[in-house]
Amino acid sequence: MDHSMHHGHVQGTTPPAMTGRMDHTMDHTMDHTMDHGDHGGAGGSHMMMQMTFYFGCKNVELLFAGLVINTPGEMAGACIGVFLLAVFYEGLKIGREFLLRRNQVNVRYNSMPVPGADGTVLMETHKTVGQRMLSLPHALQTVLHIIQVVVSYFLMLVFMTYNGYLCIAVAAGAGVGYFLFSWKKAVVVDITEHCH
Repeated sequence: MDHSMHHGHVQGTTPPAMTGRMDHTMDHTMDHTMDHGDHGGAGGSHMMMQMTFYFGCKNVELLFAGLVINTPGEMAGACIGVFLLAVFYEGLKIGREFLLRRNQVNVRYNSMPVPGADGTVLMETHKTVGQRMLSLPHALQTVLHIIQVVVSYFLMLVFMTYNGYLCIAVAAGAGVGYFLFSWKKAVVVDITEHCH
């Protein structure tokens, strides 16, 4: 590294008697830092976080410090695992909706008159549902919600590795999971719905 600007700056602001000592100290410190780097972590090595998308299979740290991908086979296994995790996440979202509909209690129907377009009166019915806070279904929903949040953050962190293979696995798993499970979503169409 060229230290000419560094030396000029120090010499311009420091008395001549101290210049030689400061130059040596600062050069030694900078050279030592550049040669050895930051030795963080238990293994004595420190991996820089990638900030751009890339395709590679060497030194890819996945979620945990000890889980490092170094071979194409390990990358293929990681992609399959991430893919399945994304499919599971989509299935979990739909499964929670299904359980919520199945365990609804306190169903009430409220009818109210609504004027029609031609002057007639239509009866519009609204369905109101509720769930008890202290119930087994609500406790199950709470546990499933925690799992869903944790899995979603794991998938986000996997995507934030910026590894192209892992990002494709997340996106493909989400797409396949949506395809497999979303058709089970019940779509409710209110035939009495009208524009205001």
